[in-house]
Order: sequence, then structure tokens, then C-alpha cells
Amino acid sequence: MTRSALLTHQTSAHYADTLHEVVERLAARVASVAAPFSGRPRDALARLVADVDLDDAPVGEARALREIDAMFVENAVWFHHPAYAAHLNCPVAVAAVAAEAVLAAVNTSVDTYDQSTVATFMERRLVGWTARRIGFDGGDGVFTSGGTQSNLHALFLAREHALAVHGSGVLTGAERASLQQRLLVVATQGSHFSVQKSALLLGLGEDAVVTVPTDGDGRMDPAALTMTLDVIARTDRIPMAVVATAGTTDRGCLDPLDAVADACDAVGAWLHVDAAYGCGLLVSPTRRHLLAGIERARSVTVDFHKSFFQPVSSSALVVRDPADLARTGWHAAYLNPDDAEEPNLVDTSLQTTRRFDALKLWVTLRALGADGVGALFDRVLDLAADVHRVVDADPDLRLLARTDLSTVLFRYQPSGTSDAEADRLVPEVRAALLASGRAMVAKTVLDGRPCLKLTLLNPDATLDDVRGVLELVKTEGSAHRRRPVEVAR
Repeated sequence: MTRSALLTHQTSAHYADTLHEVVERLAARVASVAAPFSGRPRDALARLVADVDLDDAPVGEARALREIDAMFVENAVWFHHPAYAAHLNCPVAVAAVAAEAVLAAVNTSVDTYDQSTVATFMERRLVGWTARRIGFDGGDGVFTSGGTQSNLHALFLAREHALAVHGSGVLTGAERASLQQRLLVVATQGSHFSVQKSALLLGLGEDAVVTVPTDGDGRMDPAALTMTLDVIARTDRIPMAVVATAGTTDRGCLDPLDAVADACDAVGAWLHVDAAYGCGLLVSPTRRHLLAGIERARSVTVDFHKSFFQPVSSSALVVRDPADLARTGWHAAYLNPDDAEEPNLVDTSLQTTRRFDALKLWVTLRALGADGVGALFDRVLDLAADVHRVVDADPDLRLLARTDLSTVLFRYQPSGTSDAEADRLVPEVRAALLASGRAMVAKTVLDGRPCLKLTLLNPDATLDDVRGVLELVKTEGSAHRRRPVEVAR
């Protein structure tokens, strides 16, 4: 690699020229996007990538960037397009995108103070701000790569707390292993899959995640939780943590946090609230009350790259008691010795080298204000409420569940269509829309039956935009419904 290929003071002009060209080309793409996806077939995309010889002679920056434009940008999924309504992906704040360019160019790593200096204080300030929004006066936390890591980190802290409380002093390996097999995590079927994955990674028993029944809207049943915790106590197991969800992935519903906290307090169980999706309510001017009781949790997951409209990645784990984070501590003489006077964020993180993702949120809050971000989230929640009414009134569509946030679960099922036929149509409709690139919806399973899912996180999308997506669903559903079924020979 030649010296001129790196960003240094000698290449600052080259850096500016290159970035300006890329930004202009990308801006033109954003302005001209006509569909959320190109619709290019999967095998064609695979060939497009396989045909590039990464061991071939270099082609130079200009050609390499044009190649990326044709290969990646042209075939990317565009979350800002109003016909994208599949997963928990959002269009991003322009201020945050600009901040992303800054942090990439500076390349700060916030693991130690001597690599990040002022960035350390900025992240800590944002963590403190988030903690106060939750209701954790004096709380602490750390930025993470996403909700999965935040949930893993929270359950790690809960595990270490449980071992300390129920163990007798310093545990031997055998004692620790034996006690650990008694630990249970209590959640609902609507909890994020990372709860089960975390239990596996933390070395808990195969039956370590206990499922609590929910009410008709998919929320944790507090009475069932109390009964579950009582059974756990009578079987000599330990409720290491109860995971409540403030915004389930499929239904977008919020568990009754105050009632769940009552049940946890009665037995001294660690309450973790996964608010990866619903954290936007922390700044909502109209719906903050939906998170009542979150301040009683011991730890909370927030995903700013969902409902704060941040580029991936931007997430955090926030704890009520800063002492809990000390359980993550690990000191290395060359990096963060235990006698260091400097504030080293690696002391409380599962990661070492870590991007300064907090910068994006900092700039967004300064540019738009917390109320401004909250108003954007309110817009998608208002849109979802309108879409629910539209779907419920459409004779060809069947609304399957209500939501507290911005998901819509439904099926194409005109009068006279059997459940079995509607089941068959769900994946076919989704696949047809993806193949065309015209719209993107997700599919999931609710109460044992497949269904289509809209996840609305675009504040600029209108009801007419979503009506257009629903019309495409109906068109594809009708076409596949009329298609004759081949008889096996």
C-alpha cells in the first residue's frame, strides 16, 4: 500500500476530493431511488460478487468506488423508501450521517482515555442523560453494538450478581458450575431471541429460559409471573433475571412494567427491561407514560439505531446502580491497569476496541433536540394506528393483533379463503414483493400461523404510501390465489 492511500495531513486534499465525489454520487442515488430494492435475483447478486478477483491487480480508488456504487449501492435495501416496511430499520438523521463520517475519519477508539480523551466524557454524558430519562438518578452504562450485546451484557451482570448472592464466598470451579445450573431466566415467547442465545453463551442449563404466559395481546401476565417465580422457589432453582420487553419485535407490545417489577421485588429477582424497540418513548412528547415502571428495573437495553433514527450501530446498556457494571471489569497492565486514574470505558464494556458511536446521538440531540426526535417517533406510531384501522376495514385483509408501537400483523385472506390457503399465501406474497423490489414486508408466525408484518419506522412515510404497499400485497395475493395448484404425478 502506498503512503498516499492513507488519510494523513499530506493527503487531506485527496481525502476531500474523494469524499465529495462519493457523497455527490450517493446523494444522487438517494434522490432517485424508485423502490426499496433493485429486485435483482439472489443468484445474480452472488455471481456479481464472485466474479470479483480480490487477488487481482489493484484498480485504484476511483474505479474501486465506482465498482462499489454499481455492486452494493445499486442493490442495497433502502430503508428511507416509503415502501420499505419489513424490519426494525429506520431512515437516519442527516446530522448523524455527517457525524458518522467524522468518527470514521478520526477513527477514535473509546476503550481507553488516552485513545479518546474528550470522547470518553461525551459518551459518559450521553449515558447519564439516558439514565435520567429512564429514571435512574446516578445510573451508569456503556454503548454497545446493538440490543443483542446489550441483553447479553445485562444477563452476564445478573448471573454474576446471582452467583455472588447465592454462593458462599469465593466459589471453586465445581461450586460455581453447580450453582450456575440452578439459575433460570424468566421471559415470554415474545422476548427477543437474544435472551435464549445469551443463556447459551453464559453457560446456563438447557432449560434455563422459562417462558411465562402472556395475555391476549402478547404482554407478560403478572399473575402468571408470580406463579412461575413461586414454582421456581419450590423447586430449588434461582430466578437469575426476569426479562420484560418494552416493544416486542413482532407485536410491538409493552409488558406491564410496574406489575412485573412488583413480582420481581417480592423475590429479589433482577429485572431487565429490553427496550431496544420502545426506547423512543423516552423522548416521546405524548406517550412517555407507556414506559411507567421502567425506572424500577435494574438494567435496560436501548437501541438508538431503531427509534432514535441513528445509523447502525448505536445501542447502550444502562444500569440503575453503577456498582453493577464493575462486574465486567478486567484489567491489563498495557491497557487499563487497575490503579489507573484515567476513566477507561473498557472497564465496563464487553468490547475492547470500540467506535465512538455516541457522537452520532450527540449531534442528533444537539441538532433536533430530544423533543424533536420524540416527535419523529410519535409520527410512526400515529401512522401505525391509522394503518391498523385501514387494514381492519379492508375485506381482503385480516388484522391479527394490536400494537403499542408501530408494527402491523395481518394476512391476505378475502372472504371464503381458508386458513390453510392464507397460510400458503404469506410466504409467496412476501417473496413476490422482494423479487420485484417494489415493496418489502416481513413474515412471522403468530399463534402458530404465518402472517405478514409491517414495521413502520419512517416518519416521512404517509398513509397513502402504506396503502400502496397494502395494494401490492392484495395484487400479489390475488395472483397467487388464482394460480392453479400442480397435481403431483
